[in-house]
Amino acid sequence: MTRSGERPKRADALRNQAALLDAAAAVFVESGVEAPIRDIAAKAGVGTATIYRHFPTRADLIVAVYRHQVESLAEEGPALLAAAPGPYAALRNWIDHFVDFVVTKQGLATVLQSDDPCYDPLHSYFLDRLLPVCKRLLEAAVAAGEIVEGQDAHELLRGVASLCAGAGGNSRFDARRMVRLLIAGLRR
Repeated sequence: MTRSGERPKRADALRNQAALLDAAAAVFVESGVEAPIRDIAAKAGVGTATIYRHFPTRADLIVAVYRHQVESLAEEGPALLAAAPGPYAALRNWIDHFVDFVVTKQGLATVLQSDDPCYDPLHSYFLDRLLPVCKRLLEAAVAAGEIVEGQDAHELLRGVASLCAGAGGNSRFDARRMVRLLIAGLRR
């Protein structure tokens, strides 16, 4: 049993919930957070009742999608560092995944900036989980002599997010290309 008295979820239930959250994130990007729940259910291959059973309100679903994406990104950092040919490659790949997250987050921007207090802790959660991962990747790349010293994780994440936001629907602005240039500029 967990602290709250609930039984821990089975592995298959956790996989199903992750698939549902991934589907919800994709629908949010395509259609916004006000997309019909039936669209999310169809993309996830479940019934709408399944979504409401896990997430009684739309806000519950939005918060869960955000947290799921942050956790996935936080877990990818160490995995990439272990598997990549070098720390710079791990950093570059992780930042590419961060760009995916930022693009998805823009679909959530309106509600995340709303007055609803249920969203208030999400920015701190983001910083608490992702800044240490980015810092670790930067430190590993510096230690390997692959990037210049003095990089700040918060500054880098904010810069990447700003480049992604800079697109603002402008089809001539390629945020990914700009982020690649930014990361290339870190090279020694």
